[in-house]
Amino acid sequence: MKELPLNALRAFALVYAHGGVRAAARELGIAHSSVSRHLGELDRWLGVPLLRAEAGRGAPSFTPQGEALGRATLAGLGEVAQAVAALRESRPAHAVTLSTSPSFAIRWLLPRLPALEKSHPRLELSVQVEQRLDAMDDGRVDLGIRMGQGPWLGLHVEPLMDDALYPVMSPALWQASGRPSKPARLAGLRLLHDRDPQAAWESWRRIHGPARLALQGGARYTSSDLVLRAAVQGQGVALARHRLAADDVAGGSLLRPFGELEVPLGPSYWIVRPQAKPRAAVAAVIDWLHWQAAGSRRPAR
Repeated sequence: MKELPLNALRAFALVYAHGGVRAAARELGIAHSSVSRHLGELDRWLGVPLLRAEAGRGAPSFTPQGEALGRATLAGLGEVAQAVAALRESRPAHAVTLSTSPSFAIRWLLPRLPALEKSHPRLELSVQVEQRLDAMDDGRVDLGIRMGQGPWLGLHVEPLMDDALYPVMSPALWQASGRPSKPARLAGLRLLHDRDPQAAWESWRRIHGPARLALQGGARYTSSDLVLRAAVQGQGVALARHRLAADDVAGGSLLRPFGELEVPLGPSYWIVRPQAKPRAAVAAVIDWLHWQAAGSRRPAR
């Protein structure tokens, strides 16, 4: 048992299950070159090839030995996963695990957790910044909050709250830029870009302009939290999600140079969970999330 290369066997099992190295790498959260190295190590350790050499860049073709090992490792690791899931179900009835994006966790959820503790002192809510949803299949995660439009196949989905976009900048940059108050002034300002496709500057330009606004330049960030932090530091103008920027705007570290102008996004945040009826603790968290969302609802324009 101690000699078994378990990491390599797990990688091989996923290659066998998904029919490709890249899909296995995505599930493991590692580079596909790392999966290829695991396969090479396994070949050398066994002394027999598991993949046919002529497979090339297409779907892998397994040797008879590879087929046999693939079936065995997939079945064995599947049994282990089921046993682990059963054990994890023995956690306390009042413990709940929620997964969401890093930006939503930092900007909206964490500041509200003291209110959850106050209203439900016995609940233990754990927060994971995890975008994958397969953890719900084995009970590791009870529910998730997702942004966008899905699809989230095989899950129960319910809307949590809407959102809107508007430009924000630091007060210092606003002063240094001559106190811009009209969208036309954006043409002379440095834009900050969020990788979130729903928060792209094109959606603002299409509704509010200016038509000549150049969108190619400006720094790009991999999360909404990062782009808002950059805006607070005066690095440029960010197109912010209201739900994530509202506290900074209310606190004065960011301001809206163009007043009430915005781009409505409609329903934008969703609660996703397994189809089965939720445990009492999970249902309590869901009710609390709706209560918090209603309390932070944007006033009618």
